[in-house]
Amino acid sequence: MNIIIDAFGGDNAPLEIIKGSLDAKNEYGVDITLVGNEEIIRKVSKENELNIDGVKIVHAESVISQNEAGTEVVKSKKDSSMAVGLKLLHDGEGDAFVSAGNSGAVCVGATLIVKRIKGIKRPGFAPVIPTLEGNMMLIDCGANVECKPQMLLQFGVMGSIYMEKVMGIKNPRVGLANVGTEPHKGGELQQKTYELLENSRLNFIGNVEGRDVPVGGCEVCVSDGFTGNLILKTYEGVASALMSKIKGVFNKNLKNKLAAAMVYGDLKEMKKSVDYNEFGGAPIIGCAKPVFKAHGSANAKTFKNAIRLTKEYVENNVVEEISAALKEFNEGE
Repeated sequence: MNIIIDAFGGDNAPLEIIKGSLDAKNEYGVDITLVGNEEIIRKVSKENELNIDGVKIVHAESVISQNEAGTEVVKSKKDSSMAVGLKLLHDGEGDAFVSAGNSGAVCVGATLIVKRIKGIKRPGFAPVIPTLEGNMMLIDCGANVECKPQMLLQFGVMGSIYMEKVMGIKNPRVGLANVGTEPHKGGELQQKTYELLENSRLNFIGNVEGRDVPVGGCEVCVSDGFTGNLILKTYEGVASALMSKIKGVFNKNLKNKLAAAMVYGDLKEMKKSVDYNEFGGAPIIGCAKPVFKAHGSANAKTFKNAIRLTKEYVENNVVEEISAALKEFNEGE
């Protein structure tokens, strides 16, 4: 399996991206293609004593910054590491593409360069996050700030397919992110989406509020990209703050440190379950080929885990599963 990497995407590129890619290559046995300025890649690798033997490098002249419009990936930045990498995926030069770069550009590039699964209106950014009950997919989380009801219905369909086929959750519960549980709550988008979901063949359980998310109110939480991104970032921030508070309690005095030593294993496991670095990022679901968006602040560990999830995405034939199941769903509707 060959994973194409945007070596210059993200806040810590290219060093942390290269390190994470090499770690993934060694640990997961995947082939890596680094896309970006070849001279800089080789220079950074040499300066940090990183062995890039066996890693293919494809040169790209420019980089899309976080401040640029996402559409530049198909306009003025066709020679960027992101655009070149996505074109390689489209042309069959790899099995998947991973970038920690500009989220908007990844989504635009995935849609216009890699293309969509037939019948999908818009791909969605879809991380799977931990809850008290297990795992939940939050879709969309930023790919589509402005959405239409039909798009949110498709997010529910794709999320359900992923959670059932890949995560093994039979007949996953689908909820609509909203400011209240009553059907009439929310704006026009939420109200019309509610009607579509309610009349679909999905296991729709109604609206879910923000407090329902961490306790596992559903397995697929559907939202527009603006709302979903706020939920995701708040979720990550609260988890980080909570772990910091717990650490402060156990480091307060000798007695608490002794208590911490007794439950160290459980604390470590708990931290791992809420650490976004363990998840790495999320797929852009709905693309014709696997495209994965890693965290913009990804370090080597985060990026390695993003590649691990990408590998699992490819191995589980998610694109093919969604395409086939979506066709069956539409016929049933």
